[in-house]
Amino acid sequence: MAVSRVAIVDANFTARVQAMRATPPFGNLAAPIRPGSALTARMAVALFEAQIESRMCDIWSRALKADGQSFYTIGGSGHEGNAAIGAVLKSDDWAFLHYRSGALFCARAKLAAGPEGPLDVLLGCVASSDEPIAGGRHKVFGSVPLNIPPQTSTIASQLPKAVGFAVANDRKARIEGKRASGIAVCTFGDASANHSTATGAVNSAIWAGHQNVPTPVLFVCEDNGFGISVRTPENWIASAYGARPGLAYFAADGLDLVAAYDAAKAATDYVRERRRPAFLHLSVVRLLGHAGSDVEQLYRTQDEIEAAEEQDPLIKTAQLLVDAGVMTPEDVLALYEDARERLGAMAAEAVRRPKLTTAEAVMAPLFTDTDASAAVPVASTEVRAATFRRLPEADERPRHLAFQLNRALTDVMAGAPETVLFGEDVARKGGVYHVTADLTKRFGVGRVFNTLLDEQTILGLAIGATHAGLTPIPEVQYLAYLMNAIDQLRGEAGSMQFFSNGQLNNGMVVRIAGLAYQKGFGGHFHNDNGIAALREVPGMLIGCPSRAEDGVLMLRTLIAHARANGRVSVLLEPIARYMTKDLHEDGDGGWLDAYPSPEQHMPLGEVRVYGDGTDLTIASYANGLWMSLRVAERLRSEGINARVVDLRWLAPLPIDALVPHVEATGKLLVVDECRRSSGIADTVAAEIYERVPSVRVRRVMAPDTYIPLGDAANLVLVSEADIEDGVRRLLEAK
Repeated sequence: MAVSRVAIVDANFTARVQAMRATPPFGNLAAPIRPGSALTARMAVALFEAQIESRMCDIWSRALKADGQSFYTIGGSGHEGNAAIGAVLKSDDWAFLHYRSGALFCARAKLAAGPEGPLDVLLGCVASSDEPIAGGRHKVFGSVPLNIPPQTSTIASQLPKAVGFAVANDRKARIEGKRASGIAVCTFGDASANHSTATGAVNSAIWAGHQNVPTPVLFVCEDNGFGISVRTPENWIASAYGARPGLAYFAADGLDLVAAYDAAKAATDYVRERRRPAFLHLSVVRLLGHAGSDVEQLYRTQDEIEAAEEQDPLIKTAQLLVDAGVMTPEDVLALYEDARERLGAMAAEAVRRPKLTTAEAVMAPLFTDTDASAAVPVASTEVRAATFRRLPEADERPRHLAFQLNRALTDVMAGAPETVLFGEDVARKGGVYHVTADLTKRFGVGRVFNTLLDEQTILGLAIGATHAGLTPIPEVQYLAYLMNAIDQLRGEAGSMQFFSNGQLNNGMVVRIAGLAYQKGFGGHFHNDNGIAALREVPGMLIGCPSRAEDGVLMLRTLIAHARANGRVSVLLEPIARYMTKDLHEDGDGGWLDAYPSPEQHMPLGEVRVYGDGTDLTIASYANGLWMSLRVAERLRSEGINARVVDLRWLAPLPIDALVPHVEATGKLLVVDECRRSSGIADTVAAEIYERVPSVRVRRVMAPDTYIPLGDAANLVLVSEADIEDGVRRLLEAK
């Protein structure tokens, strides 16, 4: 039968402290509590208070759960040694914490002005809208004044952005002619240390350090020997991380506050002074199971559970203080019971605090687009001209998409010095399709640089860069490669606004070369036509230009939203249109555009309309738009007059802008080059039908398949013949 161990662990502490014997008073509280240690007696008491507060948060959250008032019971019992890390951090350090770092959070809050650590934790447990970081949307450790972004992950997905912050913060300081002193600290468990996200992040930090790139990040593994019920092999963390070239390794008994503090100080000092990555391995225990719902007796013997409880770090810290004469057993118990009463009052107060009660309140931090113009502070001509500085060019001829995107990136980086551009191959090579050619030459390797081949690192670097105050433009080389790292957009960057209640954001523009129609070259990995994973990220902007002018204007809009309000956005660049010059085969130059002047702007939700035909409306984008225009021109010779609408924006879809054109013709053909279950056709058709019930709608989409090599690719891609057939069937339908 499962037995709750909360009361047992609680009673054990009291009994063990009562059995301790007082010793003569310590004397000078400013002196080291143990010879040779950097931990003073006064600081040891403060950290003990933080440890107790963390324990009481666990006790009260489980008591509240029994009454149906608490909704989160994963705690830090047994991990309280991490309070030592909170004490050695400085105000300009950033901490990316996992869900057992409660004592660290309480210690950092206790040593800084403002945040009320345990109350914040309890407000999160009861999902109160008064909780100061997430506003009741999740139980997270986070604080704007403490430089702790809210973390929701259990799989170490905070590690890439911690590395990103470390690299970007130093890079930003160099751009500004300064020297950075802050570091990044990220905590995680021994089970998470095995996740590919964690191993990739550690590898990227070592990779950067190997090239003398300042990477001041401290990885802290709180090793309790379990991942829920799965045991970590003995000595595994030390074996896996203890002898990595380029990664300084520090280890300590996390149950011994003095050892933990000295190791944490040595590790943070190393990272701060050397600007190199380090790994701190704290050996701890896990008490009270994985969470309140965990039946620990199913996978641990009674002897094992009791042996872990004998190692309770609170008992060990109490023994340290009593043996040193800093506190008497009575002092310890008084402090413990005072914390119980004080946090009990906080728990009762937390329950009384307001909750989220409407869908509108839940969604309030998310970016919405009720105003299609989505005005941002770059609306004025003067500000746009300053931000998107137009550098002189010797040749002003109309150009193709790739060329004009390069000019747009040049102008953005010239006008906004906090922008940085990075990705695999973007520097000296100028990208696979030369879109970033010569940008490193113009702006230097501090602002335009290559990364290692890891999309999680690329996007994690972008997230960290936003926290450092930069505006990143990361490049993911192909759309198919994004799937290796989609959680960095979906679970981290995209959710930051939501889980910080609008206080933090990750404004960036992710450039992705994608879509198909490359004449059979490359197969699926160079011709991915699935965008559902991108479109389902709440609040994210997705622009997809079909031609040069739109690409320039769209990039300006997305950069403006990233800088002005922290929007996460994607510029999905159709590879097959990068070098397209002609609409027809006769060298007509119909797909070349002059470079837009700085005052030109493209509001969100604005479509481009070709023609004013009244027989039907064709709505498409990217490659489908190019093909639809060719079909429309051929059909015009038969007396079929279509107007063609380039949707341009894939999220949010510009339905409002499309409606008048559908109403004018009464018929809509949606040409969606993406595969049937991963495109926009269904949504466009449904939204239009709801608003214009009399409309006749038909869809042309690619089948649900990956794209093969060679001529076989044409068998599964939308063709001009498919579009023409769709037009005729739509017009013939009754």
